[in-house]
Amino acid sequence: MALENLRGRVAFIFEEVNFDVDQIVGVKNIKITDIDELADAAMQSYDPDFRTSVRPGDLIIGADNFGYGHPHYPPMRAMRHIGITGVLAESFSPGYWRGEISMGFPQATCPGILGLVERWDEIEVDWTANEVRNLTKGTSLAIEPLSKADRAMLDAGGLIGYLQNQRQSAT
Repeated sequence: MALENLRGRVAFIFEEVNFDVDQIVGVKNIKITDIDELADAAMQSYDPDFRTSVRPGDLIIGADNFGYGHPHYPPMRAMRHIGITGVLAESFSPGYWRGEISMGFPQATCPGILGLVERWDEIEVDWTANEVRNLTKGTSLAIEPLSKADRAMLDAGGLIGYLQNQRQSAT
């Protein structure tokens, strides 16, 4: 499995610096294990129509240190279930970054992203060119290249696939 370019609309922009992703589902819902129930709780305090507005392939945008706090998996599991395929942010919290890359969920650090996009713009992340393109406005911006390990993990669909590939390479 190779990492494919992302293309979709900007489903939401989190402008808060140090955004804690637990707020996506609300702390009271963090222990919900049923994915449909969790997805129903997602984004209710931000946009109650979010789940019905998102199309598969849409992306979310974040400010500096996106994912700050305790890197719990349920909020982003809910977002993936709804159809969100990746996150672009000015910068990421290291714990959040590592956890989501390990889950095979594409992330891209893109200083200046908040000035490049507006909600519902169509964008494309080109991993080879290390660029995000705003297809609605005809503008673009560089993304930070993924490290070799992060790229290999995303290419493998996450940590489990990555470790299986490493094991096969060793034999």
